[in-house]
Amino acid sequence: MPFTTAKQHSTSFFVTSLAASDIVRVSYVARRGQDEEKGAVQRLLNPSRINGIRDFLLSGGSFPVSLVLNWFDPGTAPRVRGGKLVLQRSPRAAQIIDGQHRVLGLAAAIEKKKSLANLEIPVTLFSGLSTKECADIFLSINTEQKPVHRSLVFDLYKVASDYIVDPAALRAGDLASELNERQDSPFLAYVNFPGAPKGKKGLALSTIVSALKPLVEEKGVFEQVGLTELSMQSQFLVNFFSVLRDAYGAEWESSSNVFRMAAGFVGALEFVKNKLVVHCNLTGDFTAAAIAAVVKMSPGSLIRRESIEGLQGRRAFSFVANALDDMFDPNDQKGRKIKV
Repeated sequence: MPFTTAKQHSTSFFVTSLAASDIVRVSYVARRGQDEEKGAVQRLLNPSRINGIRDFLLSGGSFPVSLVLNWFDPGTAPRVRGGKLVLQRSPRAAQIIDGQHRVLGLAAAIEKKKSLANLEIPVTLFSGLSTKECADIFLSINTEQKPVHRSLVFDLYKVASDYIVDPAALRAGDLASELNERQDSPFLAYVNFPGAPKGKKGLALSTIVSALKPLVEEKGVFEQVGLTELSMQSQFLVNFFSVLRDAYGAEWESSSNVFRMAAGFVGALEFVKNKLVVHCNLTGDFTAAAIAAVVKMSPGSLIRRESIEGLQGRRAFSFVANALDDMFDPNDQKGRKIKV
């Protein structure tokens, strides 16, 4: 096949493209801690990632970024003949340095759709590397290159093709925009989208989307109670946070207000998901007045930033969710009789 040669420092390698079926045939995984051969740098497999890549390919997805292989079999080493790169289709001839999940996802997709066997995949091909050299390449790819910030990922869902978009994340992103743009929103102009000035106070888009996804996913909480339209979901969230804002009064925009920070926002939505939506569904009333009637927040019960100092991750937002739960007082249900 056609190729080009690249040299970086003292190492040369080929850059070419191979048919997906050829990649699946010649490549294999040498795992660190399991395989004794040199060049073994790979980690354990994640089956869900393989399935996700399979479905991505079956939906029309593509791989523009090279797989990185190390041709390990010296008896069939790549060679150049007549201006073309010549490879033998020898099983298990090339170790996968980077892209093991993509290769196994390719194999699974080909089983479902035979025409994908001809898909051309870019490949960076080394030959006869040592374990140290493989480790250097693996680490440079997986540690030195920082992953894309999740806020940017969620923002790009608005313009990406349907087959690659996470529908729940897209809807959560739309709700984040609503909270940021509605004039009656307690978070007006307080959501940090990609490109926001450095140091701007506010909630990261990734925080809001991650917290909202369990509410808006297919067969999620909102769908179960009939809040399916964007306008309905947006209004309910504004109603809830407006009740909190009214309780805080002038302190709402204070730096001590826990709901203006990530842990407080996430904790509030935990409470919404686990308690408030269920109650509102029983009564059929999702209005601010109905919420204020059961979330009994007083000036003496305000949750402040100092309350969660020293708490990290789940412990922090669980504290907020539990504090709201303590204020939750659905009086209309206390006298009802339960029949079993």
